[in-house]
Formats: sequence, structure tokens, C-alpha cells
Amino acid sequence: MAKVKLILDTRKSSKNTISKLYPIALRVFHTKPRIIRLPYETSKNGWDVNSFCLKRSVLVNKSIDCSKVNQILYDKLHVARSLINELGDAIQHIDIDTLVTEIKDKWEEQISPSLKGKLSNGLTLKVWGQVIVDRKLKTNKPSSAEWYLNGIKAFVKFNNNQDLRLDQLNVSMLKDFQIEKESKGLKPNSISSVLRAIRAIYNAAINEDRIEVVKNPFHRYKIPSSNQTKKRAISKEDFLNIRKLKYEKNSALWHTKNYALIMFNCRGMNLIDLVKLKKSNVREDRIFYGRSKTGDPLSVKFTPELKEILAHYLIDKSDDDFLFPANYDGSTAKYEKYKTIRRRVNERLKIIALDSGIQQHFTTYAIRHSWATIAKFMGISTAIISEGLGHSSLKTTEIYLKRFDNTTLDEANERIVA
Repeated sequence: MAKVKLILDTRKSSKNTISKLYPIALRVFHTKPRIIRLPYETSKNGWDVNSFCLKRSVLVNKSIDCSKVNQILYDKLHVARSLINELGDAIQHIDIDTLVTEIKDKWEEQISPSLKGKLSNGLTLKVWGQVIVDRKLKTNKPSSAEWYLNGIKAFVKFNNNQDLRLDQLNVSMLKDFQIEKESKGLKPNSISSVLRAIRAIYNAAINEDRIEVVKNPFHRYKIPSSNQTKKRAISKEDFLNIRKLKYEKNSALWHTKNYALIMFNCRGMNLIDLVKLKKSNVREDRIFYGRSKTGDPLSVKFTPELKEILAHYLIDKSDDDFLFPANYDGSTAKYEKYKTIRRRVNERLKIIALDSGIQQHFTTYAIRHSWATIAKFMGISTAIISEGLGHSSLKTTEIYLKRFDNTTLDEANERIVA
């Protein structure tokens, strides 16, 4: 027979890293156990293990209306038990996950929308957002952490510099944010970036049972589409001109020219992946590395040019040595160092572009986009290009290739009508 019981989930993994409290949950057992977290939390001392309720006399519960919460908890337990009794022998034909779903659906039927709005645990954008940021920092993803943090700051500033409860977020607030930023001339890409960060934080709170909401505002509000960024690809002929440039050996420009050609030869390798390379990443005639953005493993075979350039950097290196002078260990602590490296490399690429007669804006990103665009012009399939770039889906690759600039289209038209 299935059983349900109110518990305090005192597992180490369940402890709230901010409040240091544990969530109250319904434990369901039907051949195997399942935990349904409820939107309340307390300390071990604040939970009555015999009566299955919050203790009114404990300091940690002083800010909680214990009588009201205990009544809600009892009602949830009663509904779950009643459902099990209604199912009777039929419960033998459903699994634990189906039973949990049925219990949650029963709760939805029992609770009015006005009461649902009161079930929030008060979790705020800044508090939960910081949890997400800290996770990214701990997993050495500082650029993602920075994106979340910028989104939080922008939205809190819009809210008169006041933090807001996640359950207070609604469609009107999202529309007001968009309209205000548009009225101030903020570009669609910037508006979209902030709102996508807020959506990710909000959905994470729902998925991890940190908040209960009646309706998800992001199901009814459409985040404005980002404008297509101007394509920055340079031609294969431009790379041939870069190869001809002569700079003093071991100078900053000499190294930067090498970086550009290495990234091009490595299927549009990202700069962050290049500066993290160590001697141990080079084995026989290949470079093995993991993409910093996704962690996906990639392998690139030496081209004649790549082999020639790397020969200089492999001299007198042990496996633990960084391959290039512009090294970065991938840690969050040294992320500012990487941003400085990226800025200086892009500054030098401007000089290289000028020296080689490149008219387009030339950056490390342009190298990656150029490899994809040149491949497309050569008739290579999008699927192969996607694999080469290390994209997780064709959709991402299609964004790279969706539009060609006017010059390319004009040249194509001239060839067609000639």
C-alpha cells in the first residue's frame, strides 16, 4: 500500500545555501520513495518530527504564520492520503512517478489561485540569481556568471533599485521593462540579453521547486528578437594576405598573426580555447581540447600551415606548460586576465587588418565566422560545418550562416545575370 508522510528534507544536497534551512516535503512511498518539495523551510530544531508541523516557539519560525502554514501542510497531506484511498487496488497498476503527478494534480484542483499566490517562500531575484551566478563561478564559467549578473543588475535597477520576489514577476512588468529600455534607445540585442537571463533564473527556480506560481509569465510574454548582427566574415583571399605579412619574430603582432592563423586552421577555434592549450593537448598530429563554452571534446588534425606554426611553440615545452605566451588557466579568479588578453589581441588584429588591406571589422569572432562562411561558399554541408564548429545543434550554425552581406549578394547577382 502506498504511504505519504510530511518530513523535513535534511539531506545535505537539499540544504538552502543562502538561508541554511531545509525544505519541508511530502515523502511518497510506492514500491520506491519520492520527495515532493513544498515551498516552506525551517531548521532541524524548527520542525516537530512527531507532530509533522512547524514549531511556533522556535526563533527561526518567528517570521512564519505557523498556524496557517501547518494547516496548508495538513491539507496537502490529507488530499494525498484521500487520493490513495480513492485509487484503492487500482494503485497497483500505476508507478511511483504517475502517483506523484496525480497528487500534484489533485493539489492544483484543491487550491484556489488566490491561495497559490500566498504559497511563495519569498525567494527573490537577487538571492536566487546569486545562487545561479555562484554555480557558474564554481564550474569556471565566468562569462556565463557575468551574463546572469548583468541581467539581475539591469532588472533591479529598473525596479527602482529594489529586489523583487520571483513570484511577483508578471507579463506587465516584463513589457514595462522592454518599453522603458526601448524609449531610452537601448538596442534590441541588449534588451533581449537581460530578459533571457531573467527567464533562465526564473525557470530554474520553478524547475528546482524553489517557487510555486500560478502562471509562468514567460509563457505569455515573447522576448523581443535580437537583431541579426552584421556579418563579419572575411574572404579566403584575406587570409592569404595575412599569411604574407612579416613581423618581427616573437613580437606581439607576430604572435597575434600566428593566433589568427591557428584559429582559422583549427576550424574557427575560439580564442579562449586557444589560450588554454597546453603541450599535453598536442598528441602526434592532432590537437585535442574541450570547448570552454560547452565542454564538448574536439580534435583537429594538423594542416601543413598549423604544423609549421606550432613547431615554434612546442620547443622545450613539457606537458604541463602552456603552449602560447597569452595563457589562461580557465579559472574564474583569472577571468579578468583573459578579458585583457582578448582586448589586446583584438586591438592587434585591427593593425593586421589594416596591414593586409582587410576592410571589414576583424576580430577573433570574425575568424570563427569566416571559417564557417568560407565553408558554406565552398558547398560544404551545414551539418559538417556544425560539427566542425563544435555546435550542439544545427540551429546555432544556421544563425552563423543565415544572412550574407550585401556585397556578397551583389556579386552573386552579377554572376547570375551576366
